[in-house]
Amino acid sequence: QLQLVESGGGLVQPGGSLTLSCAASGSTFDYYAIGWFRQAPGKEREGISCIANHRGITNYSDSVKGRFTMSRDNAKNTVYLRMNSLKPEDTAMYYCAADVTGLCPSAPLFDYVGQGTQVTVSS
Repeated sequence: QLQLVESGGGLVQPGGSLTLSCAASGSTFDYYAIGWFRQAPGKEREGISCIANHRGITNYSDSVKGRFTMSRDNAKNTVYLRMNSLKPEDTAMYYCAADVTGLCPSAPLFDYVGQGTQVTVSS
């Protein structure tokens, strides 16, 4: 059983940056594809990015293209989401998630999901 714990969320002004972290435990981290998605109140889940176990990257959203960068460090069992040039519309709960096949799903539906970390972009 894989456990995922996100951290790093908070309040940031428009144009600012944040880096989210997701620490994994309980299973062999290297096997899994790991992704990030977000969900704002009243809105559908929006996939952000995913890195497969073979390191292939899947980007789900054009709205964050060029601003958000995902990375993973298998030695630390941790994935990161670096978010630059944040906008108010980026306000959402951000979730780290894992797929047991090791491949990134075509839609942001995963087998394991963390508890989420809130990101609020506001002046």
